[in-house]
Amino acid sequence: MKWTEPESPTGWATKERITRYADDHLAVVTESVISPAGKKPKSWTTIHRKQAVVVAAMTRDNCLVLVRQERIPIREAIWEMPAGQVDEDDPTMEEVEATASRELEEETGYGLAGGGKVINLGHCFSSPGFTDEREHLFLLSPVELKKQENQEESIVDCRTFTIDEIREMIARNEIRDANTLSAFARLVARGLIQVDRAGK
Repeated sequence: MKWTEPESPTGWATKERITRYADDHLAVVTESVISPAGKKPKSWTTIHRKQAVVVAAMTRDNCLVLVRQERIPIREAIWEMPAGQVDEDDPTMEEVEATASRELEEETGYGLAGGGKVINLGHCFSSPGFTDEREHLFLLSPVELKKQENQEESIVDCRTFTIDEIREMIARNEIRDANTLSAFARLVARGLIQVDRAGK
């Protein structure tokens, strides 16, 4: 991974940097940093990762597409919105949007239907206590099945769910993927989906 330190906001200063490990996808770096609130350098080990996309794909009948994917670190298969890393190290927004469409089709077989739109929902940080990974959130709507989904071993199921079904899955702790929770919350906050406020 070709990682370079981003331009620091005013008041932040990096005094030292040691790369512990690096490959095509991430870099583990220990840094000595002075923050605006601090007077002495603080040592911190950070996982630098490429940017990623999370795709809320909505069908014409207002259902969202989820995949059930095996995740080795937690030794479980969990329900998630389609997601993936952006290949480019310093991508343009056009490249990020193209990644969102590609990941959706590769993982689910769904793509934009005629008249469909790609709506940028902004970004979030997956776990800013240890990584700078930036997740770009998108709504693609409406989508339709274009081809058979990817049969890669890590994806064991792909289905559509109503908004209420997803809300109930979140309430029952059946959806625990931070990316999916963030995208769902952003959809609600933007008024792009409606949930049962009574929580029934």
